[in-house]
Amino acid sequence: MKLDPLDLAILDQLQKDARLSNQELAEKVGLSPSPCWRRVKRLEEVGVIKEYVALLAPKEIGVPVLAYAQVSLNDHRPESSERFDAFVRSSAQILECCSVSGEYDYLLKIACGSMEAYETYINRELLRQTDIRSMNTSFVLNQKKSTTALPL
Repeated sequence: MKLDPLDLAILDQLQKDARLSNQELAEKVGLSPSPCWRRVKRLEEVGVIKEYVALLAPKEIGVPVLAYAQVSLNDHRPESSERFDAFVRSSAQILECCSVSGEYDYLLKIACGSMEAYETYINRELLRQTDIRSMNTSFVLNQKKSTTALPL
């Protein structure tokens, strides 16, 4: 789908504040409400806008530990990847999972309530996955930037 400058302006505004009313959004992008609403609906229907969510403050809800785990699987057979992918999808602690190039097969972003909770999660859940060969974890000491907004 080809996005025109008005589509990009709408997306930019919604990335900044998805709670804008249609009236407010229309004013910010220089459209009247009806065409603005139609454009937003079209962007939703074609999958450019995937969903609307509330972004929570991890520390304020008791989930201050953020870690990045690099994971290598024992092999690259489809069934091994499928089992690992199914585990990842079922785990609430794993916020993001990417298959990556390089020394490791996956990069996981994991959130936990404490270091002890992380250790428990790793030992009782993650490392019990028989397809995992090795894992290396780096803990976030200070988050310098966090955004979900894509460059437009």
